[in-house]
Amino acid sequence: MFVIWRARTLTQVLIAAATVVLFMAIFYWQNGAIATLVGQQPPSAIYKVDTNRRIVALTFDISWGDQMAPKVLHVLKNKGVTKATFFLSGPWTLQKSEIAKQIRDMGYEIGSHGYKHDNFTEHSNDWIRSQVTKAEQAIYDVTGVKTRLIRTPNGDFDKRVLRTLHDMGYTVIQWHTDSLDWKNPGVGAITQRVLTRAVPGDIILLHASDTCKQTDQALPAIIDGLRQKGFEFVTVSELLQEASPKSKLE
Repeated sequence: MFVIWRARTLTQVLIAAATVVLFMAIFYWQNGAIATLVGQQPPSAIYKVDTNRRIVALTFDISWGDQMAPKVLHVLKNKGVTKATFFLSGPWTLQKSEIAKQIRDMGYEIGSHGYKHDNFTEHSNDWIRSQVTKAEQAIYDVTGVKTRLIRTPNGDFDKRVLRTLHDMGYTVIQWHTDSLDWKNPGVGAITQRVLTRAVPGDIILLHASDTCKQTDQALPAIIDGLRQKGFEFVTVSELLQEASPKSKLE
C-alpha cells in the first residue's frame, strides 16, 4: 500500500509540474517570449553593437533612380572608403543591374531591401516570404550575392515580421543614427546630424536613391568628420562580429 501511495503521489506531482510548464509556455508564447523560455533570445532588429572600438557602418538604401547611386560610389572611392553596406530592392537591382554590379565589384556588402516598398506589418506572412524571396532571387541573378541581411521597407516591422524573416534565415538591420537625408533638410543638417550622433558600433542610415538629392554632397564631410573623431568604417557583417549587438524588439 505504501509503495502504491508513493507511486500515485509521484504521478500527481509530475502531472502538476507538467501543467505548470504548459501554462508557462502558453503565457510566454502569447507574450512573444517562448524563445527565452527555452534559453534563446527572440528574433530582433539590430541597430548598433556594444564595442569599445571606434568603428561604424555606413549603410545605404536604394530603391529608385540611377543618378544618386553612382555619385555616392564616386565619393566613397575618392575618399578611400572600402567598407560599406548597400541594401538593394529587387526591382531596382533588375532595372539598374550595371550599378548593382558596380557595387558588388567595388567590394561593398549587399543586403536586401525587399521587393515592393510596402510596410511588412500590413501584409501576411506568405506575402512577406514571397516578397523577400523575389528580392533575394533578383539580387542573386544580377550580382551572385545571396543576401542574409535585410532592411525592411521604411524600417517597418513587428514581432511577427521579425519571426518570419528570422525563420527565412535573415537578420534584420535597423540603424542607430538616421541622417534624415531622405528629408533633404540641407547638406549641413545631414552632416551635423551624423557627426553629433554617431557612437562606437553605430549603424548609420543613408540613402542612394534619387529622391535623396543631397546625400552625395554631405557624404565627404561625414566621412572626413568621422575619421577626425577616430572612427573606422566596416561592413554591417563585420560590425556584428565585433561585439554583442544591441537589438530592438518592436
